[in-house]
Amino acid sequence: MSDPVSSASVGRFLTLADTAQILNLSLAAALDLVRTGELPAIRVGATGAWRVERVVLESYIEAKYEEARRLSLWEQSDFANIPELSAGKILRPNAAGGSGTDDDDPGGDTPSP
Repeated sequence: MSDPVSSASVGRFLTLADTAQILNLSLAAALDLVRTGELPAIRVGATGAWRVERVVLESYIEAKYEEARRLSLWEQSDFANIPELSAGKILRPNAAGGSGTDDDDPGGDTPSP
């Protein structure tokens, strides 16, 4: 698989059009990333054209991969440790609206209100 814009064919700075093409975004979406500060960029020249440093874009992409990896791990483990946190007991609210009791606790060791 080849990059739409290889690093050998571009210099240190990318135009917003190049950035949008690499990220497979519209030009407006790339501009939004820059304007919100999510993707650092500079304005150059008399017209104030935006430029994104190639290294900064690569770091941004790596950070997004890391963010996606962490989110995936969080979603996988979101409820995995709940029984461990409650000492293996499932706490359920009382029918009378009181605090949680354990249906599997015949000795009454679960605190009550």
